[in-house]
Amino acid sequence: MSPVLADVLQVSALIVALVLVHRPLGDYMAAVFTSGKHLRVEKWIYRAVGANPDTEMRWPAYLRGVLAFSAIGVLFLYLILRIQDDLPGSLGFAAITPDQAFNTAASFVSNTNWQSYSGESSMGHVAQTAGLAVQNFVSAAVGIAVAVALVRGFARSRTGELGNFWADLVRGVVRILIPITVIAAVLLVAAGAVQNFAGIHEVTTVTGQTQSISPGAVASQEAIKDLGTNGGGYFNANSAHPFENPNGFSNLLTIFLLLVIPFSLPRTFGRMVGSVRQGYAIVGAMATIWFVGVVLVTWLEYAHPGTASQLAGGAMEGKEQRFGEGASSLFAVSTTMTSTGSVNSFHDSFGGLSGGVLLLGMMLGEIAPGGVGSGLYGMLIMAVVAVFIAGLMVGRTPEYLGKKIGTREMKYAACYILITPALVLIGTAVAMATGHGEASMTNTGAHGFSEVLYAYTSASNNNGSAFAGFGANTEFHNTALGLCMLLGRFLPMVFVLALAGSLAEQKPVPETAGTLRTEKPLFTGLLVGTIMIITGLTFFPALALGPLAEGLAA
Repeated sequence: MSPVLADVLQVSALIVALVLVHRPLGDYMAAVFTSGKHLRVEKWIYRAVGANPDTEMRWPAYLRGVLAFSAIGVLFLYLILRIQDDLPGSLGFAAITPDQAFNTAASFVSNTNWQSYSGESSMGHVAQTAGLAVQNFVSAAVGIAVAVALVRGFARSRTGELGNFWADLVRGVVRILIPITVIAAVLLVAAGAVQNFAGIHEVTTVTGQTQSISPGAVASQEAIKDLGTNGGGYFNANSAHPFENPNGFSNLLTIFLLLVIPFSLPRTFGRMVGSVRQGYAIVGAMATIWFVGVVLVTWLEYAHPGTASQLAGGAMEGKEQRFGEGASSLFAVSTTMTSTGSVNSFHDSFGGLSGGVLLLGMMLGEIAPGGVGSGLYGMLIMAVVAVFIAGLMVGRTPEYLGKKIGTREMKYAACYILITPALVLIGTAVAMATGHGEASMTNTGAHGFSEVLYAYTSASNNNGSAFAGFGANTEFHNTALGLCMLLGRFLPMVFVLALAGSLAEQKPVPETAGTLRTEKPLFTGLLVGTIMIITGLTFFPALALGPLAEGLAA
């Protein structure tokens, strides 16, 4: 079978699987967040934390819950990392330094999972499971909770109440993330992924050298790192490591896990607002951008210039021979467009133009389909902007799902859109101006600049992947990137919840002949165009200095 045909079959199988799961999983998640019943285990959790799950919250109270819970998570994880050497199962590893502990705590609590360390030589069993793996669950659940609160803002009227954060958080973990993770972990173990709590093994390599290998609860962490669009690998090689990603089946399963919840949440949105066709319009925009990204990166990698690359059938440096160009490109696009950061090949090894597409996927705000929860609320913010633009074109007050999009709503949407570009561009500029960016480059010129730009784009958009040539483990970058992760995660949530509260207070506007039909393919096209234009205008100068310059010079 030719590599191209194999790639087409692989993408086709993935799309079929996502389509089959979209409806039942989306409907199930809608039922989870609209149910008035609490499971027994959930009641125990509420009693333990002193929360009343039936108390409705307005957006300031909901936001306080999000921020308080996340702040406690940062402090708790920071403490575990700082005292790791005194904990059981440390495998003899030392405590993490203060700047790296802050960076890692900020990274995992913000659902970024950026790693400036090698997991197999830095983290013991307690740090990996009680620290990092726990945050993989709860940080993903926070994203889902905020998305559900925004959906309630559209669905409710004449009330500022958005539900209960603690109930949404617990239900997201107990009813959605844990059950799917258990199934996925079993499948990964069956495929050959490692799952144990053994000590470090000393093995002899093919060259006769000795190498230390630290096993652990790899399969379970691999499952939630991908399902929750987290991305932190148990090993430094991440999903290119055979202990995490043993074969082609596990590779395709991993990609499926990256996409399954983000692509199913629009169905949940449609169910909760009472129109599944609205959900189809949103998922259509997500799927269009994702599919074009997959086609572009795959084509650019196969067509990479250079005699050696052409003879090899593509640019294979930095790619896993087990998976090849197609599977590497599919994985890369899926991970950069879902705020995951899990990788099965070096993104630093992609060509200038294909690497630029990966960068652009993050710069879009990772909304195609985006992170768990964050992809949906990011896309809904862009839908609000698209409706506003359409309203200006025809000279009438814009409306979306029966809610007027006025000055206040647009201010919230505009602030949301401006946060991550500001963090990316200011962070990159400060790093370059102070010399810290150049000092961390492995390469010079346009590609070296792309390494720095990629790092701050990844951190600010809560992705976590990196150009491997970038030396991130310095006091400056650990601190600066950690701040970008926290601000890039929680500042947008402020405006998402404020918008949700504003929408929930409104009285629905009756649909008229002049109302924009937001469930039609025309709106999907308008939404995609709005996303590309806003992102292009914002980031084109920076892209021109990095990946575009490198690609055009090749």
